[in-house]
Amino acid sequence: MTQVKAYAAQNAQSPLAPLTIERRDLHPDDVQIQILYCGVCHSDLHTARNEWHNTIYPAVPGHEIVGRVTAVGSAVKKFQVGDLAGVGCMVDSCGHCSSCHDGEEQYCENGFTGTYNGPVFGGENTYGGYSQSIVVKESFVLRIRHDEKDLAAVAPLLCAGITTYSPLRHWQVGPGKKVGIVGLGGLGHMGVKLAHAMGAHVVLFTTSPSKVEDAKRLGADEVCISKDPQQMAAHANSFDFLLNTVAAPHDLDAFLGLLKRDGTMTLVGAPAEPHPSPEVFNLIFKRRSLAGSLIGGIAETQEMLDFCAAHGIGS
Repeated sequence: MTQVKAYAAQNAQSPLAPLTIERRDLHPDDVQIQILYCGVCHSDLHTARNEWHNTIYPAVPGHEIVGRVTAVGSAVKKFQVGDLAGVGCMVDSCGHCSSCHDGEEQYCENGFTGTYNGPVFGGENTYGGYSQSIVVKESFVLRIRHDEKDLAAVAPLLCAGITTYSPLRHWQVGPGKKVGIVGLGGLGHMGVKLAHAMGAHVVLFTTSPSKVEDAKRLGADEVCISKDPQQMAAHANSFDFLLNTVAAPHDLDAFLGLLKRDGTMTLVGAPAEPHPSPEVFNLIFKRRSLAGSLIGGIAETQEMLDFCAAHGIGS
C-alpha cells in the first residue's frame, strides 16, 4: 500500500479537507497514474452532500482524471511509464454480463465499480481524483492524444464529454439533423461543441439571455430563451433530437412539444428530486420518445477522446 494525500468530505455537511488515503500495490494488470488534473463534476457535489442518499464516507470525489503513468504491472501491454492517461467514472465491472460483453460496462448488470464511492452493490469504498495518484486496472484506463498544454481542458471530457457524446452517437446525430441542447452548463456546453462538430444544426435552449453569445461562440447555430413562449412556439414539432442536460426538476412537456414525429428527448441531467411527470399525450400523438443515457463504455469513451483530439475540442 502507498499513502497518498487527498481531499475528502467526512459527512454531508463538512467541507472538503485534507486526508491521507491508501492506494493498493500494483496488480499485474494495473496502471499507476500521477494525477495532473481532475475536473469538478456536479456528481462530486451530489456525492459529497449525499444528495443521492448512497454516499460512503469519507468520500474523495473526482472522476474526470488526467495524468501521467508512473508505474505499470507486469502484464500491462497498452501503457508504459511516461504516457498520458485518463480515468473516467468507472474503474471496474463484472466483465461477464451481456452489457460488459457488448462493451457497455456502464450498464453492467452486476453494477460497475465507480471511481469513487465504491461499487454500486457493496464492497470496499473507492477514492477518486481529488488526490495525488490513483491505481486502476489497465482495461479501464484511457489513452490521451491531446496536446499536453490542453490537459486541464481534457479532464472534464472523461465525464461531461462522454455523457453527452454517447447519446449523440447512439441517436445518430449528424448532418441534416436538427438538434437541441437544453442548458449550457458543464454538460450542455459539451453537447453544443460535440453536436456542432458532428455536423448537426444546433439550437441551444437556456433561461439566461446572458449566455446567448457564449452559446454561439461554442457552436450553436441558434439560441432560444426557453422562458419566452413565443421563441419556444417557433420551434414546435421541428427537432429530431433533444439532449436535456439540466440537473434540476423542470417541465419536460415544454420540450417534448418541440420534437417532430419519432423524435427523441434524452435526459442526462440527474436531479436530486424528480421531474414533474410528462403528459402522456405529448408522447403518443407524435410517437415521440423520452429516454435516458448514462456515460459511455470504455471503447466509446476512447472514441470520444480521439474525436475531441481530432477536432480540437476541450471543456
